[in-house]
Amino acid sequence: MRRRAVIQMIGIGFLAGIVTGGVAFFIPWLPDQASEEAKAIDAAYWFVVIICAVIFALVAGVSLYSCWKFRAPPDDEDDGSPIHGHTGLEIYWTAVPTILVTAMAVFSGFALAAAEDLPDKHGTIQVTAQQFAWSFTYPELDRTEGELVLELDKPMQLVLTAKDVIHSFWVPEFRMKQDAVPGVETTVPITPIKLGTYDVICTELCGLGHSVMRARARVLSAEDYAKWAAGDSGDSAETTTGEGGDTSTEGR
Repeated sequence: MRRRAVIQMIGIGFLAGIVTGGVAFFIPWLPDQASEEAKAIDAAYWFVVIICAVIFALVAGVSLYSCWKFRAPPDDEDDGSPIHGHTGLEIYWTAVPTILVTAMAVFSGFALAAAEDLPDKHGTIQVTAQQFAWSFTYPELDRTEGELVLELDKPMQLVLTAKDVIHSFWVPEFRMKQDAVPGVETTVPITPIKLGTYDVICTELCGLGHSVMRARARVLSAEDYAKWAAGDSGDSAETTTGEGGDTSTEGR
């Protein structure tokens, strides 16, 4: 009888975990993937989220089931029977979390390595942060702009630095985030895979104007990028307005 109750609670907990994990996975919580690196980052994110959702549901399900199944009658005021620890159960609840945490660390390590792996032939853009603006220098074009312009499917390395305090570069659709530190050069690999216009956001509190420290990032086709590099603004590319007023272009 006791063994059947334990099997029931574990079964209910796993079922709740699968349902919770499915709900978490199939609802579109994240912005669109607009870079190759976003695929690896999202894979690591969902790997961790699904594990956490299943474990949470399992623990919560077992707890609720135990409160219902083994509750004392209203008139029972006796102390519970003395029990002794279960060695096998203690081994399980120590070994399983250890295995899961190790798996999450290893998976995340491989995902980060894949996201940072750029081919030898890649472009470079110098990104300078200062209170409260971004500037982007294109060495190949010998020009500096107030917006980030990228060519579709072309790997780029962004080299970040700051003039005053620590800032942090982030484009949600690219997923990659990196601090810009005074006196230090940090890098961000980006391979854009979706045409569109996105927000460059500072995610490090850098002063009173932190909330308005934003810039525009545009991903253009090879043809439109060539026009922009030649002096055309590139705004002639066909665009559509998406949710939240963001401007995006249908990619591949």
